[in-house]
Amino acid sequence: MAFTLRQLQFFVAVAEQGSVTRAAQNLSISQSSITEAIKELESDLGVALFDRHPRGLHITHNGHQFLRHATKILAGVQDARRSFAHAPETGTGKLNLGVTSLVAGYVLSDLLARYRRAFPSVDVSAIEDNGSYLEHLLVGGELDVAVMVISNLRDRMALQAEIIETSPYRLWLPLGHRLVSADIISISDVAQEPLIMLTVDEIEENTGKLLTALGARPHVAFRTRSVEAVRSLVATGAGIALLPDLVYRPWSLEGDRIESRDVSGALPVVQVGMVWRKGSSLPQSARDFIGVVETLRSSRGRS
Repeated sequence: MAFTLRQLQFFVAVAEQGSVTRAAQNLSISQSSITEAIKELESDLGVALFDRHPRGLHITHNGHQFLRHATKILAGVQDARRSFAHAPETGTGKLNLGVTSLVAGYVLSDLLARYRRAFPSVDVSAIEDNGSYLEHLLVGGELDVAVMVISNLRDRMALQAEIIETSPYRLWLPLGHRLVSADIISISDVAQEPLIMLTVDEIEENTGKLLTALGARPHVAFRTRSVEAVRSLVATGAGIALLPDLVYRPWSLEGDRIESRDVSGALPVVQVGMVWRKGSSLPQSARDFIGVVETLRSSRGRS
């Protein structure tokens, strides 16, 4: 029996929430319905999508691979439905986009793919740079819209921002690390470990401020601008990392497992959003891009 869209929706919900209970609450259905759907999906695919253990579920390597396909299928279905909800779009023109490096591969790629499908005739030009320079280009009118980390947006008088998603910081650990089995992990526990520091956007600044506020000087074992390098270093035991959940993936490029855990206390969050100049007469292409993002955000809120 071929798998159904409902099974895919349940699988994606459990993978994103990391728990059948939380997925059932978000979808407003029974846990047994989700459990049965996942079992049927695994039977149809012939692979285990999750490892079951007393503390919950861990997505398997096969599950992680299938998650990419499932999200693409569901996104395609949503785009197909939306194409019949409105009159055909004939948008043309040019869209000048900016993006910060942290969100380029984790947020913008999906938004841009959706926008291109809806408005294939628009010429899109995108530039990647740090947040302060993108703000300068927006204020100067050289960019229409930027997708960037907005938690520390500097020029709020001149710029308008709209949140796309909020991502909490979590702790990344190698398999078998002593903190993996801890019931509660505190910042003081983190401060005792060698830290792999990601030096893009505001990540290094936030992590350093957090540890300094507790009187702990972080033992930074390695600094890098590459998220994939962080994954590999953590997975092989070179250190641990505090990073926003939006960039977490459970496997390194080498196929090593990376665990993710909550840390007690008031950790910062990363807000990713759209930014444009206040009072500017945005071109239709930019207004359409903002509309595509708002539609996606509202659909996620209902799921």
